[in-house]
Amino acid sequence: MDTYGNEGTGGAGAGKRTFGIEEELLLVDPANGEAVPMAGELLNLYVRPLEAGAGPVLTAEFQQEMIEVVTPPHATLAALGQDIVAGRAIAHQAAEDVGVRVAALGTSPLPADPHPVQLRRFKAMTEEYGLTAREQLTCGCHIHVSVESPEEAVAVLDRIRIWLPVLIALSTNSPFWHGRDSGYASYRSQVWNRWPSAGPLDILGTPDAYHQLVHDMVSTGVALDEGMIYFDARLSRHYPTVEIRVADVCLRPENTMLLAGIARGLVETAAREWREGTPPVAVPSALLRLAAWKASRWGLKGELLDPQTHRPAPALAVVNSLLNHIRGALEDMDDLHRVEDLVDRVLAGGTGAVRQIEVLHRTGDLESVVRDAADCTVS
Repeated sequence: MDTYGNEGTGGAGAGKRTFGIEEELLLVDPANGEAVPMAGELLNLYVRPLEAGAGPVLTAEFQQEMIEVVTPPHATLAALGQDIVAGRAIAHQAAEDVGVRVAALGTSPLPADPHPVQLRRFKAMTEEYGLTAREQLTCGCHIHVSVESPEEAVAVLDRIRIWLPVLIALSTNSPFWHGRDSGYASYRSQVWNRWPSAGPLDILGTPDAYHQLVHDMVSTGVALDEGMIYFDARLSRHYPTVEIRVADVCLRPENTMLLAGIARGLVETAAREWREGTPPVAVPSALLRLAAWKASRWGLKGELLDPQTHRPAPALAVVNSLLNHIRGALEDMDDLHRVEDLVDRVLAGGTGAVRQIEVLHRTGDLESVVRDAADCTVS
């Protein structure tokens, strides 16, 4: 996936769009559940596949208490799901080799004092952004979906933005912060949005407008470089993809599959609307911030903001609106029944945030929450 329009990028003219996943996982002490700075030791022992694209790989992240699992791109949800499971298994084994465990948690339930990876860029970020950087021990899920051209990519960004808060609600998996119940289903979202460049993107219309905005933001000096442009969804700097970045890492692999299926459906639907001449819905970014906040606060419990009316509506109704919006794309990619089944499961069983709170109520201690999460990560 090196250039736009190449065979296998899965854009409009190449059959099914390809998609891939990046999952950030917490490294925890198996005895007490605390986050531990073992990424360096783990990655030093980890043997990366020799053949590019051969399978999931492990990489470093901002803090030493976490690693990232990256899948190669796939054309089917089933194949991507297999690599999500395989990637977590690889991370689990690598963690065991250095005496720790991996846990798919959006935040550490227990108090943590993170240690940034010793790279010049990360050191500069820590010096510039203070507690925002030093406390940034959060684990997200990033979904890459292939696009045919820069024009299609920006058209997609313009059209998916109103639906991204629903992905936050479906992924909520971070109710605890520094040993306390935050009151949020996704407190990771609140912590992440401390970054000055994080949040929803305005409608831009053209690649030139997108790149000019990025250039202007970096030129302010507030964002250190283009890698710090933390839009909710953005153009990848390395691949011909749109990268959707709003979700918590999900407790179970099947929930990650759900996010991936919905994300590809959103991208395909948006691309079709663009080709048909349907303009994007002009919702102010300020309203999208409120929708994201409500999704972060409550998850699937209670109400979300309807993406089209911007008024509170039952979460189930908003999720069903999303599914109806992307139904045609899901049908054409043979994903509809699988995505509907996965939605039914999360609606019935709850997100990771619900399970974490249930485990705390049942056991009375956050260490058990972490142990249960580590078990669920590779179940």
